[in-house]
Amino acid sequence: MAPQGIADPFLDRLREDLSGEVLTSGEIGYDEARAVFNAMIDRHPAIIVQCETDEDVAAAVRFGRDHELPVSVRGGGHSVAGMALVDDGLVVDLRRMHAVSVDPVGRTVRVGGGATMSHLDRATEPFGLATTGGRVSTTGVGGFTLGGGTGWLDRKLGLACDNLTAVDLVTAEGERVHASEDENPELFWALHGGGGNFGVATSLTLRLHPVAGVTVLLLLWQAEAGPGVLRTYRDFVESAPPEAGGGFIFLTGPPEEFVPEHLVGNLLGAALVTYVGTEQQARKAAAPLLDLGPEAAMIAEMPYAELQCMLDDPPGLRNYWSAEYLDSFPDEAADVFCDRARTMIVPSASQHVLFPQGGAVADDSAGYPVPWRTAPWIVHPFGLWENPADDERGRQWVRDVRSDMQPWSNGTVYLNFIGNEGEQRVVAGFGAENFERLAAVKTQYDPDNVFSRNHNIRPQ
Repeated sequence: MAPQGIADPFLDRLREDLSGEVLTSGEIGYDEARAVFNAMIDRHPAIIVQCETDEDVAAAVRFGRDHELPVSVRGGGHSVAGMALVDDGLVVDLRRMHAVSVDPVGRTVRVGGGATMSHLDRATEPFGLATTGGRVSTTGVGGFTLGGGTGWLDRKLGLACDNLTAVDLVTAEGERVHASEDENPELFWALHGGGGNFGVATSLTLRLHPVAGVTVLLLLWQAEAGPGVLRTYRDFVESAPPEAGGGFIFLTGPPEEFVPEHLVGNLLGAALVTYVGTEQQARKAAAPLLDLGPEAAMIAEMPYAELQCMLDDPPGLRNYWSAEYLDSFPDEAADVFCDRARTMIVPSASQHVLFPQGGAVADDSAGYPVPWRTAPWIVHPFGLWENPADDERGRQWVRDVRSDMQPWSNGTVYLNFIGNEGEQRVVAGFGAENFERLAAVKTQYDPDNVFSRNHNIRPQ
């Protein structure tokens, strides 16, 4: 049945024009298609267009405009704020467009707009190649990369957007354009951090690098040891080679074989070290942490794609995230960080994270609109829980973490790490000068702000 205000013949014609499918409320598959990673989000689009080709995407965008429907774009991943869905509007769903084509000689990969990190990493793994991806396999490549893209390999290989060489895009007019250094270069610049504001990215081409494997050290202590371990971790990272990444994380002890029973279900401090290299190299680099005598440890060489799956969280949990980017992380900040861990929901899938940057991340020579890249540290309260009764407590914990870190914050933010926190935070995600330049690109490619269900840049 056609949604209210749209005659059946128009919807029938859309279906006839597509290689993919159209779903409306009440049809088989509709509820499954509108489910998103964050269980807090319950939105009911009028139409979900499950696209299979660029032509499908163009037809869907034109249909939404012609019928004055609000339009959202769904890539392959999370969108913690539920921006992939829009009530009573049209969803351009790219998840069927997840093909990955690897050029091992040229060391590039072409990725469909609906692909996840799992699609990308499994395709490049047989060639011993990789590029910077998110920190879990379920992240969508498109939104991740267009937002900048920070992950386990970024200190060595740079941000995901630093490795972006081309994008195929469907504009708000339903036209197909190509963006690269030589073609539509201003649009290409905007796509290095400006997100989904300028069109629907139907494919992205990324540079690949030799990554034969990585070593992972997950070292666990009871929470009381956290301040001392965190200081050691901070000092380790500040002198570590760019091959070393990871993070310091307060989390609930997982029911894994390597975790003693008395730690399972309790608040733990974890030093996670990821190393592009052998176990011997990783152990040597991480010796200061190993010398502290962790109560549990998992140390292993593995393919990069396996690392990407290691911290996957199941869908269906309630999510609330944020972040603060710090110019420094002195002992006082470390103590405040550890104190706040005591108020997070335990047991739960929540994680209280300190990520390092530096290395190739700090190279700002390209001038992309990602001002947060020069910060050496990120505090990322990553709230996940099951019970709706915990919603306010979980959200307040995230807000309190941000408030705690204000004395050391530089005010910038990676927008992929946050939900809807207001226009000032959007500007902070790009920088004021970049925001004005991005708005000019927005005016050229989307003057009516069709693509507004995102961290939005309004046209001038």
